[in-house]
Amino acid sequence: MHHTSTVAPSSRTVTAQGLPLSSSRLRFRGDIQGLRAVAVLSVLGFHAGVPFLAGGYVGVDVFFVISGFLITGLIHREIEQTGRLGLGRFWARRARRLLPATAVVLGAVAAMTIAVLPVTRWASTAWDIGASALYVVNWRLAGQSVDYLANDAPSPVQHFWSLAVEEQFYLVWPVLLVLLAWVRRRRGWRLDAVMLAGIAAIGLPSLAWSLWFTEANPGQAYFVSTTRLWELAAGAALAVVAHRLDRLPGWAAHVLGLAGLVAIGYAAVRFDAATPFPGSAALVPVLGAAAVIVAGGAGRRSASARLLGVAPMRGVGTLSYSLYLWHWPLLVGAAVLWGGDDGTLTTAAGLAVVVFSLVPAWLTYRLVEAPVHHAGVFARRPSWAGVLGVACTAAGVAAALVVALAIPRPVYTGNTDAPGAAALSDDPGSDPDGRPADAVDSMVPDVLAAPDDMAMLDGELCISDIDGTELESCTFGPPDAAVTIAVVGDSKMHQWLPALERVAAERGWRLVTYLKSTCPLTTVDVAYDGEPNEWCAEYNDARLDRLRTDDSIDYVLTSQVAGYAAGDEPEVVRAERMATDLSGVWSGLEAAGRDVVVMLDNPNPQGDVMECVATHPEDLRECAFPRADGVRASGAPPQQEALDGLDGVGAVDLRDFICPGDQCPAVIGETLVYRRGSHLTATYVESLTPRLDEALLAAM
Repeated sequence: MHHTSTVAPSSRTVTAQGLPLSSSRLRFRGDIQGLRAVAVLSVLGFHAGVPFLAGGYVGVDVFFVISGFLITGLIHREIEQTGRLGLGRFWARRARRLLPATAVVLGAVAAMTIAVLPVTRWASTAWDIGASALYVVNWRLAGQSVDYLANDAPSPVQHFWSLAVEEQFYLVWPVLLVLLAWVRRRRGWRLDAVMLAGIAAIGLPSLAWSLWFTEANPGQAYFVSTTRLWELAAGAALAVVAHRLDRLPGWAAHVLGLAGLVAIGYAAVRFDAATPFPGSAALVPVLGAAAVIVAGGAGRRSASARLLGVAPMRGVGTLSYSLYLWHWPLLVGAAVLWGGDDGTLTTAAGLAVVVFSLVPAWLTYRLVEAPVHHAGVFARRPSWAGVLGVACTAAGVAAALVVALAIPRPVYTGNTDAPGAAALSDDPGSDPDGRPADAVDSMVPDVLAAPDDMAMLDGELCISDIDGTELESCTFGPPDAAVTIAVVGDSKMHQWLPALERVAAERGWRLVTYLKSTCPLTTVDVAYDGEPNEWCAEYNDARLDRLRTDDSIDYVLTSQVAGYAAGDEPEVVRAERMATDLSGVWSGLEAAGRDVVVMLDNPNPQGDVMECVATHPEDLRECAFPRADGVRASGAPPQQEALDGLDGVGAVDLRDFICPGDQCPAVIGETLVYRRGSHLTATYVESLTPRLDEALLAAM
C-alpha cells in the first residue's frame, strides 16, 4: 500500500503515471500522498469504531486504485524507455520498499501474541503470521469466513489480507506485461493499446466475478484476490490513459476532483457491515479515487489536489503504510487488555490506540522504511534487494514458528475422568458444585484442546457449512429401528450429538441429521453478515420438504441459537416474528405426522468463556456470567413463546444443568462448559447424557 509519489519523466516528457511533465526534474504528486491519508484515516476510523465511519473499510479500495496507478506507471515508463521490463529488478524494488517494515511488525505481533493474547489464540495466530509473511493470508481468511465452527476471534494480522492482494497483483501483472511487451515487439503494436488490452483481460473478468461472487458468497468475496483485481486494474488503466486527459479544463478538474472526494466520503459514511462488498458497491470508492487522481494530474491544480496537498495530509500519507501495519495489532491487543465483557473497545479507547499507533509507525518509517528505501547499496547492487526480501520473508515465517513453539503443554492436568454435569444433584441451583469456583486443579478439556472439542456423530462432523444449499445428512443406528429421530437445526442442535449418540445406542434408536451452520428450522429469513441468509432459506425449503414427506421419521428434534428474524424492525418485533414462525413450522410438522421435540437453547455468554479461563485460571469467577443475560441472548425466549401455545410439542430444558443458579460458571465438575462463543464442549455435553435421556423420554 505504499509506493513513492515522486515520479520521473520518460523520454517523451511523460511521468510514470502517464501525465505531462514539462520539466526534467522529478515531479511530486502531493495529492496522491493526501489521498493515501484519506484512505488510511478512513480505515483507522472504521477500526476504531467511529460511528459515522461504518463504511471506512473502503479506504482499502482507494489504496488499491493508487497502487495500480503508481506501479503501472513505473512499468509503463520502463517498457517505453527500454522496450522490456526487468522482472527481477521490479520485484526487488517492491521487496525493498514493503517487506522490511512488514518483518518488523510481524515480529512485534509474535511478541505481543505471547505476552498479551490468550494462549487459546496462539496456534491460529501463528498460522496467520506465517500466511501473512508469505502474502497468502487473504485466502486463509476467505476459507475461515464460511467456517462457522472455526475460532472467530479477530486475528492481529487480519488486515494483511489487503497487502496480500496487492502482492499477488505485483506477481501476476508484470509477468503478463512482459508477455505483452514481447507480442508488441513482434507485431509492432502500440504500447498503450497492448497495455490496455492486458488491463482489460484482468479487470473485466474480475469485475464480473466480483459482482456475482459478492452476491453468492459475501464472506469469501471480501477477501479473495479475484474479486479485487479489477480495482487495481482501474488504477492501472489510469496510468496508461491519464496523459490523454491533460487538456481537461480547469473547471472540470475542480468538479471531478471534488466529486471523487464526495464519492469516497459517501461510501465511508453510508456503507456499513450490511453492504454487500465489494460487488457493485465498490465502484463508488474506486471511481471516486480514480476521479481524484485524474483531477490531480491536470495541468492546473484542482481544488481536490490543493486540499489533499496540504502538509498535514502529506505527512499522514507518508506514514500511511506503517500506520496501516501497526494500528490493527495494537487495537487487537488493547481489546484483550482493556476490552469490555464482549471483548471490544469503546470508541474513545479505539481512537486513543489509533493515535498511539503514530508512534511505532513514525519510528518504523524513520528507522526502517526510509533508510532501506534510500540506501544506495541497493542501487549499486540490485540483487541485494532480492536477498533482503527473502530475509524479511524468512523473518516473518520465523516469527510464526516462535509463536507455534511457545505454545505451552496443557495448562490443566490430572483427572481425565471429570464428572462434568454428573457432579450436580437433581436440584442444581442449590448445589455447591454448580457455583462459580475460584480455581480448579484439573479440567477437561484443556483450554488448548477446547477449540477442537467439537460434537461429532460416529466420528463425523455431520453439519453443513454456512454456504451451499445441498441437503446433506448423517445416519446412526439400525435401519429397522423402532424409533427414527431427525436431528434438525443449526450448530446449537449439532452440539448435542455426543449425548444423543449414546442415548440412541442405548435405546436402539436411529438418528438422521439435517444440520446447517447459522440455519435454524424456520421459514422466515435469518441474518448472516447483516443480510438475509439466502443459503439457509433455500436449504430450509428442501429440509422441510424432506421432513414432511419422509414417513420413516417419527420425531423431529430441533434447537437453534437464532432469536430474531432478519429485518430492520426492533428486536422485540423480530423476536415475535420468529416465535410465530416457529409455532407454524412445528404445527405443520405435527400435522404431517411427525412428533416435534424442542431443545431450549442454552444461555449464551457475552464474552468468550474459553479465552477467559485461559486468561484467569486462578479466578474462574471472572468468567461466570449472569444467567438472565445469557438467556436473553439465546434463542430460548422465542422457542419458549412458540411452545406456550402448542400442547402437542414436547420440550427438553437442560439449562439448569448448564447454568445452575443466577451465575453461569465456566467449569462444572472439573469440565469446561463452553468451547467457543455460546457452544458447549463435547465433553460437557457427553456428561449430560443421563439428563438428556431422562428429558427426552419425558418429552416424547
